This record gives sequence, structure tokens and C-alpha cells, in this order.
Amino acid sequence: MKKRFMQLAAALLALSLAAPPAGAVTTNQNGDIMIRVGLASSNTHVAVGELEAAHLENNNSAGYGFGYRFGYYDGNLNFVELARTGSETIQVAVLKTQNLYYGSTGGKQTYSSSITSNILVGCYHIQIPGSFGSFEEAANQAARYSGGFVAWINNAYQVRVGAYPSKEAAEGANSFGGTVVGTSSYGMSVVKTGTSQILFQYDCGESGKLAIQPDVTGAGETRTWFADYKYRGGFQYFRRGGGNLTVVNVLPLEDYVNGVVCYEMGRNWPLEALKAQAVCARTYVLKNLNKHGSYGFDICTSTGCQVYHGMGSLRTDYGPSEVSMRAVAETAGMVAMYNGRLAETPYSSSFGGASEDAKNVWGTNTATEHPYLRGVVDPYEADAAGQNSLSSWTVSYTAAELTQRLQGYGLGVGTSVDHLVLTYSPQGNVIQTVVHWKNGQSNTVSASNIRSRFGVYAIRFTVNGAGTGEGQPPAPSGGDTVINGGPVPGSLTGKYVISGSGAVSQVGERPYAISGAGTVSALESGEGTGGGSSPQPGAGTVTVSGNSYTFNGSGYGHQLGLSQWGAYAMANRGFRYDEIVTFYLPGTQITHH
Repeated sequence: MKKRFMQLAAALLALSLAAPPAGAVTTNQNGDIMIRVGLASSNTHVAVGELEAAHLENNNSAGYGFGYRFGYYDGNLNFVELARTGSETIQVAVLKTQNLYYGSTGGKQTYSSSITSNILVGCYHIQIPGSFGSFEEAANQAARYSGGFVAWINNAYQVRVGAYPSKEAAEGANSFGGTVVGTSSYGMSVVKTGTSQILFQYDCGESGKLAIQPDVTGAGETRTWFADYKYRGGFQYFRRGGGNLTVVNVLPLEDYVNGVVCYEMGRNWPLEALKAQAVCARTYVLKNLNKHGSYGFDICTSTGCQVYHGMGSLRTDYGPSEVSMRAVAETAGMVAMYNGRLAETPYSSSFGGASEDAKNVWGTNTATEHPYLRGVVDPYEADAAGQNSLSSWTVSYTAAELTQRLQGYGLGVGTSVDHLVLTYSPQGNVIQTVVHWKNGQSNTVSASNIRSRFGVYAIRFTVNGAGTGEGQPPAPSGGDTVINGGPVPGSLTGKYVISGSGAVSQVGERPYAISGAGTVSALESGEGTGGGSSPQPGAGTVTVSGNSYTFNGSGYGHQLGLSQWGAYAMANRGFRYDEIVTFYLPGTQITHH
């Protein structure tokens, strides 16, 4: 009765593997919010595709764990152990249950269906009769046979022997009254790397997902190698549609944020800038939980979500630094909210002078959906122009080259470019470009497609020097100060200000400004230039034509949310991380999730 109860309990836990609903926070028994990151998948935003074999290696030389535990994650992403290795096991590989050979493939030593050596892990086995109520009981039985191993099949322990390439080969070796068996197209075997020795086998059908948790010694932190990077947390494996392996890193939220901040921003940038990045990264993943749920994970590893490479690589200058980890720790749990809900927190490298309204980039109604994602004139990025290689840039085409490029996107077939009509927003960003062709046709390119179609870094640019709309005030010069979005040329001598109480006073040569959070700083000439010598176009529409087209621009990215170089500059001026985030996302509140 006890054995049957244990098997039933394990089976009930295994049935709770359904993916959480979109946007739902999964909290484990330790109170950690858990994140699932796709490391290998057919998803186009994941660099490593599905695998025939997936390798792990303990980072044991640094004391970050020894051995492995096998099992699955329950519905709250608690790890449920089914089996384990000894602490001496350092390298393991998870294989789909087909005939796979160990050898050199694609310049790497791995298992594949190509015959690369005589080291074969076959997909037929001899099953030993009997039922087993625990891993220990099954392991003791398996140890009696050469090539014996424990398997978890349809939520029950089994003991199997050998790994044969065919049913006939297995039958020929069956001298002890067992049954020749295989697995379903969802089965997986864990082997000792470089050998045909199966350590554990798992097959619970289409919904089954094998989990591996590094370490059997109780190390305080694990760092495990997978595909040239080392990761905290555990790993999950499954075969979507019965194909190759999807690999998912399962780990607590704060460990995930540590694996983002140092790659999305300079790992040794100012602390307050890194804190602002941590808040945005944390808010983003919580806002986008289950974004790739159809692939079996929450978030991808590329710029399609957020760049994530765990704890880094062999390079000592790559991965989390002391200051980046401090930024994550000191903002633990802090997110950006708007009206009690998680805010959208997009960010990119730089804006070149001003961010843009989401309605002009995403097409959303910022009055109702994202009122905090509106264009913000940035007076700070200019401070970092010397460090930011894309604070200004130039991209040039002949008319024929531009025609060829645009036709590569299916525009203007059988004709050539005649002229462009550029529409600028009040912030001075190009929010629409209409390409007019010599045959009289035209194509409209929206803000979200301008960078790819024209091969530019941002949507803040002029073309052939024509970039300021008619009737707009001139762009601020390097010595001007901007007030209410307009330039105040020259010296501040003779200028007056009026206070909230109505008192009028003359502005001196060294005025000070006070932020909404109470920070006082000197108002320097040049503030509001937003990019130094970079173009600062105004609003309106301009027409450009000619035999060549030269795009002079500033910034790098989608022009929404937080500017990373702006955050860098603001931190150097003494702003706190919450002031930085709320400057770029006006109306949001920084609070604990």
C-alpha cells in the first residue's frame, strides 16, 4: 500500500505540469517568482535551435555545485526529484530516444543521428519485471545488471538494461526474462557524456518535461555550462511534437535580472544607471510572462525580448560584475507601475535628442493605453556624446542604391525612386516616409519599419540636410537653453522667470533647476540640445529628391521609453534610478511588486 501511495502521489504531481496562463506569476515554495527562459528552441528569437542532444557541465572547479538531480517541475515550478547521480558526475547529456552516436559533428563533440563513432546509445532496452516504490529501490535493482538504469515511465519507476540499436539486438541479449521495450517519440535519456551509459530515462508522453537540477551537495549557488554560457537555476527538457529537444532555463526572477542587466547595459556603468536598467528589465519580464508560452517558456534570450546570457562565459570581462549585481540587489522587487498596473518599459541605446510617442511607433492610443510612453525631449544624452559611437551617424546611398534596397523589400517594382516625403513628429523624429516612384506610384513606410527599410540606426535624422519642418522654431544650438521645448538663444542675462506664486525675478547666469523628486542641480547652457552637433529637426513635412540620399542622424534603437546613454548621463549628474526611470516614463511610479 505504501508503494502504491508513493507512486500515486508522484503521478498526481506530474499531472500538474501545465503551463501557467499568460501573464500569471508563478511563485515556488520558497516565495521566489520563477522565470522560464528558452535556451534552445525552434523559436526564431532563440539563437540555439532544437537539439538532438543537449549537454550540461558543472562549474565544479569554482565550487558551484557537484552532481545532478533528475525529476520535473510541478505547476508552481518547484523541483520534484525522481533520481540523482553521485557528486563525481560532472558532464551529462540529454538525448532524444533515438539511435544516436557520439562523435564530432559541426566541429563539436556531441551525439547525433549521423554515424560518427562506435559509441552508440540505442533506443531499445530490456525491461526488468517488477514495480518499485522509490528511486533507491529501483537503483539497487538496476545495479545488479551490467548496463542497468532507472527509468521514470508514465509516472512510475522501472528498471531497464542496455541501449540497443534494434529490437532484434535487444532480444538477442535478453537472457534474463525481461521484456524488450522502447519509448514514445517524447522520451529522453540522460547519459554520461562521451559514453553509451544511460544514467536515467524519462518518458511521460506529450506533456512530459524532464527537469535537471544541478548539484547534490547543497551548494549555495550553482553555475552550470550550457552552449558556451553558464547559468544559475535548473533546466527543463521536452520534445515539442515529438521532435528534437527544447531546453529551458528555470530560475528565480532576481537571478534572471542579473543575467540581463550586464548585457543590456555596460556592466561597469554608473550604479544608478544600472539600477534603472534593472527596474526596466524586471518590469519587462513580469509584464511579458508566457510571451512565448506556445514554445514552452516565458521569455527568449535575444533582443526580441531581452538579451540574456546568464552568468557569462569564459571571458572574465563578460557577464555580471560587482556593480551590476549590486544594482540588482539594491532594487530587488522594484518595478515601474502606472495606475496600479505594470508599465511597459521599452528601452534602447540612445534617442539622439528625444524619444517618441508610442502612437507614432506602435500605433497605440497613448491617451488610453500607454500615456507614459510619450515623446520626451532629452537634455542629457549630449553629455555622453563622446562615449556613444552612435551619437551621430551618416548613411548614404545613390538613387540607384536606394532603389535597389527598397525593392529588396518588395517596394517599387520595375521603377526607381523619384523623391521622398518625410513626416516629422513634434519631437523631431521621422514617423512616416512616403517613397514616390518615377512611375507615379508610392509606398508609405511607417515608423516601425523605417530603420530596416532605409538601413538607418534610428528614426531621428535629416536627409540631404532637409529635416526641419516649415514654420518650426530653429533647432537649439550648442549654447542655447531650452525652456518649455523652445530654445532661449545666447546668455540668460536679462531674462525673467515667474514663480508659482506670481513673483517675477531676473534670471542670473547660474540658475538652478529642481526635479520633481527634489534634486537640485545647476541649469547649464546647452541643456536641451539633445545630441550636441547631431541634427535636431522640428515637426512638419519635407520633400527630398536628388541623385543621392544622405541620412544624417543620431541615436540607436526604436525611440521608445528609456535611453540607456541618457540614463548613463543622468546618473553621472547625480540623479537617482527612480528619477531616471520616471523622467523617461513620465507618470509611472517605482514601487515594490
